[in-house]
Amino acid sequence: MATVKKKVTKKTASKDAKVKDILDVREDIFTEDGEKVVLVTKEGLDKLKEEYNFLTTAKKKEVAARLKEAISYGDLSENSEYEEAKNEQAFVEGRILELERMIKNSKVISGKATGRNSVQLGTTVYLKNLTKSLDETYTIVGSTEANPFEGKISNESPLGNALLDREKGDKCKVIVPAGVVEYEIIKLG
Repeated sequence: MATVKKKVTKKTASKDAKVKDILDVREDIFTEDGEKVVLVTKEGLDKLKEEYNFLTTAKKKEVAARLKEAISYGDLSENSEYEEAKNEQAFVEGRILELERMIKNSKVISGKATGRNSVQLGTTVYLKNLTKSLDETYTIVGSTEANPFEGKISNESPLGNALLDREKGDKCKVIVPAGVVEYEIIKLG
């Protein structure tokens, strides 16, 4: 089997160096079992536990009742209610396993700046988008809590990752689908 090597030219070497300067690659954090740590605020962990409790009690009973009713209709080979209930049961069981893993591997972050002068998980960051001349505000959270519509971005997102450990007045460049966007940190909250 032939190996493919990337042809390095002056142009590609320059581009690679530019990308390396822009990206601030960070190592993932893993548990002793080799699973990825799930970073959440206390509120985020409470939501995960609430969803887990709902799924393991009320939702499982509801799906079991629907499954039992569908089975009572007889012939399962062409029973759409049965297929639908089985699919929902599989989804619920899968989500329960996922929530168990996330809760087990969770590490609670404060949700507030830790008195440090740099961007950390839980920090609210006031930015100036220098590319578009816009003011933007985001709170850096773990990936399970990220919701850009609420101003919460993941520490694993390109912008969240680029902001970590930076201080007021720092500038950073982020690669987005539309190109490169430059930000300046105006204030930390």
